[in-house]
Amino acid sequence: MTNPVFMIYGAYGYTGELIARQAVAQGLSPVLAGRSEDQLKPLADSLGLGYRVFAMREAGDIAPYLDGIDVLLHCAGPFSATAPQAIAACIRSQTHYLDITGEINVFEHAFGRHEHAAQAGVVLCSGVGFDVVPTDCIAAYLIEALPDAAELALGFDSRSGFSPGTAKTSVEGLADGGKIRRNGRITTVPLAASVREIDFGNGAKQAMTIPWGDVSTAWHTTGISDIEVYMPMSPKRIKQVQRLNWVRPLLGLAPVQSFLKSRAARVAGPDETKREKATTHVWGEVVNDRGEHRVARVHVANGYEVTIHASLAIAEQLLAGAPAGGAYTPSRLAGKELVERLPGSGRVEISEE
Repeated sequence: MTNPVFMIYGAYGYTGELIARQAVAQGLSPVLAGRSEDQLKPLADSLGLGYRVFAMREAGDIAPYLDGIDVLLHCAGPFSATAPQAIAACIRSQTHYLDITGEINVFEHAFGRHEHAAQAGVVLCSGVGFDVVPTDCIAAYLIEALPDAAELALGFDSRSGFSPGTAKTSVEGLADGGKIRRNGRITTVPLAASVREIDFGNGAKQAMTIPWGDVSTAWHTTGISDIEVYMPMSPKRIKQVQRLNWVRPLLGLAPVQSFLKSRAARVAGPDETKREKATTHVWGEVVNDRGEHRVARVHVANGYEVTIHASLAIAEQLLAGAPAGGAYTPSRLAGKELVERLPGSGRVEISEE
């Protein structure tokens, strides 16, 4: 029997390269992949790894490149343009699929392919990075602490900075507005629709709602019908975001998107020194119909370190032996304790606030 093999697609991107280098440091030998041989070959040669050059266009075109690949870790965002065909190709080739997206539409698409994946014996798990591993694990802890919870709020205080791919994804999301879950349904609301004061673990701060991936995933993890996700922001910046609601229809126009994405492409991901300093406080709160509360907090490394180690931990788990096929959230696939096992993480603390 040959050893199981996994592929990192988008390996020469900011986050993909960090994951590839750490994989080698851990003794793994992933196959690297991406669209540009000029960018891919030097990285593969420097790491002593094999590589495959292809674009994420049509599932039928992708599937042959997955021959002999047991796990695909997709790291090339924005994922809205590539994840559906990558997932279809993985189901066709019986390759387990992972990605590091935070895009709600991608999560919903993956869950919509659950039955097809189950029939093929293929695991689908989007969001195996900072989006959404820490918050998803917090959600799993909270539903265990208060099983009849009716409302869930999650959030994080991070200064990790953006990579070019993350910045482009954020640009796409502006035109879609805010997202929350109400009565079990994902609902569009204005940007920064709700503002509240939250102590994420480092003092109370003003925070606003954001369209984070947990609006999709936390429902699949917990079954809680009302979900919001918050991020701290200065009052001045919150007002600036809220003013974008006045021009939000224009933000979706192709020329505007093209301009904003060209600006986003100039963003440089944080260097190692900045990443080491930019640790993250993650918070969650549940409330039941009787008004009982539970609050959970955990301190983790910066978002990129979380993504590197969480994605590799889940990839290694699938390489060692996969559960039944279907669509999973990270905590349902790897256990809620995953967040505590990551380098730089503390213990999850739950209180009755």
